[in-house]
Amino acid sequence: MEITEFFELSIGRWRSQRSGHHLAFAHFEQVLSDINIESLSSSDPAVLAICQLYDTDPASITHPFRMTWEGESDWDDKPISGSTVLVPIPNRENPSRGKLLRDKGYAETIPAVGEYHLSDDGIFTLVTAYELAAAEERIWFATPNLRFRVATIKTSDGKGVTTASFSSEIRSLSNSSS
Repeated sequence: MEITEFFELSIGRWRSQRSGHHLAFAHFEQVLSDINIESLSSSDPAVLAICQLYDTDPASITHPFRMTWEGESDWDDKPISGSTVLVPIPNRENPSRGKLLRDKGYAETIPAVGEYHLSDDGIFTLVTAYELAAAEERIWFATPNLRFRVATIKTSDGKGVTTASFSSEIRSLSNSSS
């Protein structure tokens, strides 16, 4: 699988079930959510704002997208919702590697830059260093409409794991985008 195919396959509406272990609190959490991933053009104002924030030429990016989510956790009564814009920049010499610019990160809700790699077996790995933590996410497709995601949040020095999670995500065929 090529990186462009991975991003294109991710576009659509997904129903997600995530199980998380919060090691610092010795707590287990279940989150059910709806995730919508929509393709954006390179000229979208939100994409251009991220390119400007990171001093990046919009001609160097590929397949920018917006991810929005709404869900509920068995740990907290407050609904979970959010949105972020993601801008991939493939490495010119090795397009299966690159950077992923975000206006909001996964482990901390601040602008973030992650390093990604798509392995030969189709596993997308994203590593992002934040101010107080580091996140590693792995995403892969079992079928075009079923994908899995594992994530770990580590301390900023990378020596301790604070959270580990596993998600299974099923594409909503009635509302999928292309």
